[in-house]
Amino acid sequence: MPGTSPVYRALARLANLALPLATPWSPKLATGDRERRAALARWCQWAAEHRDPSRPLVWLHAPSVGEGLQAEAVLGLLRRRHPDWQLILTFFSPSAAPLAGRQPVDRADYLPYDTAPNVDHLLAALRPTALVFTKLDLWPELATQAANRGAAVVMVAGTVSPTSGRRRPAARWLTRPGYRALTAAGAISAADADGLALLGTAPDRIVVTGDPRFDSALERVRNDRTAPDPALAGRPTLVAGSSWGPDEQVLAAAMAIIRHRHPDAGLVVAPHEPTEPHLRALEHRLERAGLGSVRWSRRRTDDPPGAVAIVDRVGLLAGLYRGAALAFVGGGFGSAGLHSVLEPAACGIPVLFGPRWHSSREAGLLLEAGAGRALPASPDRAVQSLAESWNEWLSDPRGRVAAGARGLAVVEGEMGAAERNAALVEEVVRGRSG
Repeated sequence: MPGTSPVYRALARLANLALPLATPWSPKLATGDRERRAALARWCQWAAEHRDPSRPLVWLHAPSVGEGLQAEAVLGLLRRRHPDWQLILTFFSPSAAPLAGRQPVDRADYLPYDTAPNVDHLLAALRPTALVFTKLDLWPELATQAANRGAAVVMVAGTVSPTSGRRRPAARWLTRPGYRALTAAGAISAADADGLALLGTAPDRIVVTGDPRFDSALERVRNDRTAPDPALAGRPTLVAGSSWGPDEQVLAAAMAIIRHRHPDAGLVVAPHEPTEPHLRALEHRLERAGLGSVRWSRRRTDDPPGAVAIVDRVGLLAGLYRGAALAFVGGGFGSAGLHSVLEPAACGIPVLFGPRWHSSREAGLLLEAGAGRALPASPDRAVQSLAESWNEWLSDPRGRVAAGARGLAVVEGEMGAAERNAALVEEVVRGRSG
């Protein structure tokens, strides 16, 4: 099987050299760069101490949180069914580290950069039976070298959004060898299957298996036995999850309107990156809108009842959605992309989000079901639209509950994808083991 092109390898080496130049301006980028450069030595040490060649090793790669949620349900099934397998997980973004640390795997760590020397050393140490990419984050050097070494190369929950940069001719040319190396690919939908074929995957190796994030989201909600946070009890609260600055600008202005119509309404904002500079900027934004605020970790019983709660640590969002009246999901006003709408939908509450939702299939499903609403692109119109929907759903509890029930039905109707994707992995591992 052919490997990656000399052009791709040259670009990978160039990126490897250039990335440190950008790290002084981004603490997150600096953390990721440092950890990815150190990960190769850690993986080689783990392999020397723990890799058992007599046992299959299945390696899943899930670059960030969204893909980690897709991998979660699949990994849970594989671990329960095959306790003898060795399972490892790699990720790329620092935001994925907490979730990766909770996965049922033998080891989770960063993926080193996709340069030929890194990949050669990594594969020689780990000797995977199957390498499984999640969603679309396939690295051509890793995929082609793994296939050439006899490993099965698989994709689960494969999706190619209409706006994906990988559809562009130059990107397709650079990455095509990696997609050609796929032994099997599970696509979320028929449209995604067509997209994977466009990128170079052999059509006879593609099957539609669905999105295991639906399984993960509903399983987390059903298994969460903790009571909703008391701060949400007795108040119709909107929980805004994974917000960015443009989202928060709209939220603050809409809350200033809602508080006059519904004095008992609450707002909880959980920024996607709750860094100290971002938290201070959000506090100032709320103050300019005439709103008081309190950080979640500093709450007291005598806080003003109308204060906006700002979540200043990660890991709380899923539990907050369970006690909310409705949700707003961030990312739809900027270039970061809309974050997952599945968690609030699985909690049975209606969901609002920004105008850039088209790369999110699940957001489209909620819109079709009348369980979610997208806001206009204009900031002024978005504020007005958010305030109107917010007011409508607070004024009509029965309508709000019905909309949330339709969202939950969407999630339940997509269940079973984890089983189908796990079965795809099992099939290729049996083939390699045989």
